[in-house]
Amino acid sequence: MVKSISNEQVKHMEQKYLANREHLLSQRAVMKNGILASSENQKAVIENNPVFSIDLDTGNVTNQKQSGRCWMFAALNTFRHDVLNNHHIKDFELSQNYTFFWDKFEKANYFYENIIKTSNQELTSREVAFLLATPQQDGGQWDMLVAIIQKYGIVPKTIMPETKSSSSSRELNTYLNKKLRKDALTLRTLIANGASESEIETRKVELLQEIYNLLSTSLGTPPTEFDYSYYDTDGNYHLEQGLTPTSFYDKYIGTDLNDYVSIINAPTKDKPYNQVYTVDMLGNVVGGKEVRHLNVDIETFKNLAIAQLKDGESVWFGCDVGQSSTRDTGIMATDIYSVQDTLDINYDMSKAERLDYGESLMTHAMVLTGVNLINDKPTKWKVENSWGDKVGTKGYFVMSDDWMSEYTYQVVVNKKYLSDDLKKVLKKDDVTVLAPWDPMGALA
Repeated sequence: MVKSISNEQVKHMEQKYLANREHLLSQRAVMKNGILASSENQKAVIENNPVFSIDLDTGNVTNQKQSGRCWMFAALNTFRHDVLNNHHIKDFELSQNYTFFWDKFEKANYFYENIIKTSNQELTSREVAFLLATPQQDGGQWDMLVAIIQKYGIVPKTIMPETKSSSSSRELNTYLNKKLRKDALTLRTLIANGASESEIETRKVELLQEIYNLLSTSLGTPPTEFDYSYYDTDGNYHLEQGLTPTSFYDKYIGTDLNDYVSIINAPTKDKPYNQVYTVDMLGNVVGGKEVRHLNVDIETFKNLAIAQLKDGESVWFGCDVGQSSTRDTGIMATDIYSVQDTLDINYDMSKAERLDYGESLMTHAMVLTGVNLINDKPTKWKVENSWGDKVGTKGYFVMSDDWMSEYTYQVVVNKKYLSDDLKKVLKKDDVTVLAPWDPMGALA
């Protein structure tokens, strides 16, 4: 039986609220200052000061501006660290716009292929509705960037600099998604009318040409060959001629990206530890590197990140950055805000419960560049963000170890740090395919 809220119930609630002095104290503070400002815990700020026992020198932070390319910035920053250390180049950045172009282009083809694959389903099916809700977006995964680099290489930022549409991508995404939805209609209509495979492929290539045109107009045309000049930190001039994006990657970075594996901590019942997972309809390059996650317990998760940091290499990671964190001071700590005390409401859920009930998922990628160890146990972590140097400590954040446990879901490490048992798991052919809307399919 459906029951509405009675006037008597509302009156009783009002009287009960007004009879509580703590509610009235919180009311005065929150009405004047807002919920978070009234709840900030200075003890957490003091405990999470930016001093670490392992602290890598990674230079100035980058700025993704008004775009959702954190995953891309974070990955390119890990490569940038190697270039800064190995080649001693001043103020060096890799071109986020270059990889952005090819990611958008490949995502369009990936979308077309999924539209073709699901053409026998009704528009109201969950899969088709999922595809059409967001045909493409800025976000992505580590393995998706690997797929782009392995196919297209990489270039310095000076060779393909930022544009208005790369730094502020809302307009581009709006009109790109308009086109992709129209193209989905075109392809589904062709198939419904009995077009042959060759006819469908011919039309798809024509649509991709239009995508290329749109992206070139907005982002610029990606270089295929270029000269690169720079001064090193000793003031010496260098000139490299006739480089390609692939040869530049091979010479200046050279990392075998197949050596790196995505490690997740998802303690939900449907994802047993020590197994490999992929996500249906998640990717960009058709036939490229597949998104794969190895799920492990949180202690193993942290130890793998620490091992890589101890060897002087930064760590790409994904988390739910909006949970219990400050943007201005750059503190990520479970106790930075005492909102439950301020509002007298219990929000407690376990990490697994938050994932299962949609309260949390991966929303942002950054780079671990340090950790504080006491008796070989982590107490806090140093984080390189990509929001410019006006936030945190010149762009660097501090993450408490408790926050790491609760809101960090993914790290990328060299598989050499894995135990022999986990290496064997990676070699197995049985990979569990998760639904497209699974929280482990969330894009950073």
